[in-house]
Amino acid sequence: MTDSADASTGRRPGKRLQYGEGREALLNAAVRVVDRGGLRKLTYRAVAEEAGVTHGLVVHHFGSRDALIEEALAHAIRTSLSTSALEPGTGKVTDFSAGLSDMVTADPGIQAFQYELLLESRRRPELLPQIRALYDEYFDATERELERMLSGGANRALTRLVFAALDGLVLHQLVFGEPATTDAAVEELRSLLRSRAADEAVSGRDGGKRTGSASGDGAGPRG
Repeated sequence: MTDSADASTGRRPGKRLQYGEGREALLNAAVRVVDRGGLRKLTYRAVAEEAGVTHGLVVHHFGSRDALIEEALAHAIRTSLSTSALEPGTGKVTDFSAGLSDMVTADPGIQAFQYELLLESRRRPELLPQIRALYDEYFDATERELERMLSGGANRALTRLVFAALDGLVLHQLVFGEPATTDAAVEELRSLLRSRAADEAVSGRDGGKRTGSASGDGAGPRG
């Protein structure tokens, strides 16, 4: 980072961010720019001004506006995945998506950024492959956790249904607020998953009894 950039941010001369820290700061700045003004406002200069650095530093890190957009989206999704408990890894329904409303409350901009790019991809089809590939991370995380929770596993349709419910709740909280409503809805979703898990457990036991019975009949003494 240049001395002029340090001066603009009020940092002491000679104090520089590490490479990874500086890159993340620029990605967060890009997210904030898009959150406030939409994707059309995303320029090197706007990001540089938001981050308090020279625009040449943004160019150095990303090389092109498209690369900046793609990396900012990946950063937003990684952040969401790490804070949403979409995949806690425990296989416990109680842990699934715990703290979803807190995630939205803590950083609404990073969620709004993703919806901005989703809508923009309708106008700019060249963004769609990036959006699809990165959202597949959400779908895959959801599916893996459903596999842990449900003995019968999860097909792609169930995965999309569950994630769409969570995605819609995030969007509604962004627009309407009401985190308590989000929490209540997530608990209703968990109740549905518990019911499905219970039904699968009963079906599994019944199936085992039927199989055992048939085996016993076949192996019984013959008169």
